[in-house]
Amino acid sequence: MKAKEGVVDILNKVLTADLTAINQYFVHAKMCQNWGYERLHHKVRERSIDEMKDADDIIGHVLYLEGVPNVQRMNAVHIGETVPEQLKLDLKAEQEMLTLLSEGVVHCTKVMDFTTRHMFEDMAKDVDSHIDWIEVQMETIKQVGLENYLAEQIKKES
Repeated sequence: MKAKEGVVDILNKVLTADLTAINQYFVHAKMCQNWGYERLHHKVRERSIDEMKDADDIIGHVLYLEGVPNVQRMNAVHIGETVPEQLKLDLKAEQEMLTLLSEGVVHCTKVMDFTTRHMFEDMAKDVDSHIDWIEVQMETIKQVGLENYLAEQIKKES
């Protein structure tokens, strides 16, 4: 099926953001593991894997639309040197992704590509849940203090 005007370009922008996020979250997860924050390690690693699945879906959809997925491009990967810095950088990445997906939904509606629009809407729901989780972590740090928060991250979730 041939893509509607501009759709492959937007899909490739989302793919670029996903490929960047995969790397950022993966490094953050490994850093948390190295610091002994097992709960945080598993949660952030899970988000990296979610981004991989999204990238896989996007690549498949671009090919379905007879386009070429651009996997050579990546944005700057921002690595936080502390857990609060990591959360702040990950929140920024998720907010930028939500903006990109919202723009994609608007464009796809305009060119009447409802399949891609639906894909973007589903991805936006996942991004919303990631944003919510990060915001809860940041608020928890504010309320209980960084040391208490980090002490809870040492244990594996049961």
